[in-house]
Amino acid sequence: MKARLPYIIGFVLLVAVEVCIGVFYFNYFIRAYIGDVIIVWVLYCLFRSFVPKKFSSYGIAVGILIFSFAVEFLQKAHIADILGVENKLLRIIIGTSYATEDLWCYVAGTAVTLLQIFLYQQLKKRKTND
Repeated sequence: MKARLPYIIGFVLLVAVEVCIGVFYFNYFIRAYIGDVIIVWVLYCLFRSFVPKKFSSYGIAVGILIFSFAVEFLQKAHIADILGVENKLLRIIIGTSYATEDLWCYVAGTAVTLLQIFLYQQLKKRKTND
């Protein structure tokens, strides 16, 4: 549990940031692009909070990218309409519009996540060698 605590805290803080972006609508760029970058980090922290350490951090990050792409393509297929979702909050969570730019934001979020994993592992190696 102690090893997962930073991920739980990260998840809570990042969700709070996402809610603030959605509620206060800072500007178009932040809402449309930065929010999509951050959601990858939210999902990574969520998964890392529950998934045992034996699973590859890199694999989880790439899996989240694949999941994000799948959700975006389901939005292109109007999955919320197909499923008959009428609840406004649920429609926001599922998403109702496809944008190619979102795919690039997910890639950027994953790239930052992969870089963070790499740097953390290098720091960890350096500490064990000291």
